[in-house]
Amino acid sequence: MKYDGEAPQEELATGERSTRNRVARSILDHGPSTAADLAKRVGLTQAAVRRHLDALVSDDVVEAREQRVYGARTRGRPAKVFALTDCGRDAFDQSYDKLAADALRFIAASGGDEAVTAFARARMAAMGEAYRAAVEAAEPSERTEALARALSADGYAATARSAPGPQQGEQLCQHHCPVAHVAEQFPQLCEAETEFFSSLLGTHVQRLATLAHGDGVCTTYVPRSGQTAPPQTTHSASASTAGRNPA
Repeated sequence: MKYDGEAPQEELATGERSTRNRVARSILDHGPSTAADLAKRVGLTQAAVRRHLDALVSDDVVEAREQRVYGARTRGRPAKVFALTDCGRDAFDQSYDKLAADALRFIAASGGDEAVTAFARARMAAMGEAYRAAVEAAEPSERTEALARALSADGYAATARSAPGPQQGEQLCQHHCPVAHVAEQFPQLCEAETEFFSSLLGTHVQRLATLAHGDGVCTTYVPRSGQTAPPQTTHSASASTAGRNPA
């Protein structure tokens, strides 16, 4: 079969786009990542990953930033990580942000902030039945992980891991949120979500970071039995009565 030179170039370009999409998707699923972490996850060399990251940065899909450290800092310069930009998240986000924001503005104008809060809580109650079933079916020590799996099934790309440093608890991380842009304007969505997590897990949880606030990931601290949530948060608005602010 004879090629005129165009087909192989098109196939190469398609392959490059596919690989870049895998790199971006890995950041979406796992949160801000180093080039080394990405190389392991997508099966490429670090040099190849950096080439794709350069292209993604140029296209405003990802951005480089210093790795945020929770708890005690270690010596040395923080590692550089790559996180999705708003533009990058929009490429994966199929939610109707403007329609949702317009609807919530109408609710606020008609019934005030209390009506928005009532809506947010009703939304979580309706969504939360599957989460509750998953958590209640799990062993107590595995409930945060069970919640993470249930959230991931709804598109939140959630993970659970032990909290760093001296904190005796777990971190529930949501690397994606379908309503993050709306939650920037209506933090009641975040507050209702964290209140629900607290009720579901049977402990006072604390929101440490949110996508809606501009952080690279939504992070919720879940203390182990007998422990309390840490006093520090990445922003003062993160901690409200039953936790706070994805959503």
